[in-house]
Amino acid sequence: MSSRIRFSTARSVFEAFGDLRRIGAPPTDDSAPLDYVGALLASPRPINAIVYLAHLLPRREAVWWARQCVSAIQGERADDEAFRIAGAWVQTPDEERRRAAMAIGDAADQRFATTWLALAVGWSGGSIIAAEHTPVLPPPSACAKAANAAIVLAIVQGDPRSIGPWTQACVEAGVRFAEGSEARVVAPKPAPRDAPPARSRE
Repeated sequence: MSSRIRFSTARSVFEAFGDLRRIGAPPTDDSAPLDYVGALLASPRPINAIVYLAHLLPRREAVWWARQCVSAIQGERADDEAFRIAGAWVQTPDEERRRAAMAIGDAADQRFATTWLALAVGWSGGSIIAAEHTPVLPPPSACAKAANAAIVLAIVQGDPRSIGPWTQACVEAGVRFAEGSEARVVAPKPAPRDAPPARSRE
């Protein structure tokens, strides 16, 4: 397997994306990028491991991982125009599909996880305004933030008792994907009906 990690240390991820500091202080040592994932999962806000992984992965891979998470969580409910254009762009990441995804994302309901998949594609590179105008590039972390939003929305809009298990499942899939394996998300076992709702710890 060939690693998809584009950083040599966890600290270098924070150096590349300054606004990532909102999830916590960067490591002071030269620990490996994936070592930080475990620390985030053990923190009071384990869902921050998702935003970190979205920044750690290359943009195309981050979109694919987010799409796999949304699909696993929402099933057939995720199969809309935004979801499909995100998949089409991952398979053929050209400018035509990127702009089509951006247009779909801009017009869609931002309460839907799939809308953020399309926006992640639209903000993956190139100009974010009409082609006839002087190009305006998206902020460096825009794609990662949108990919994160897609996953988190899908998680929190489901059964509250499943927030923790789905967070864990998506993070584990992201780690495997970063290491070079597939991004397949293994669905957690359904929570018992009498189980109390899990705290999201957001």
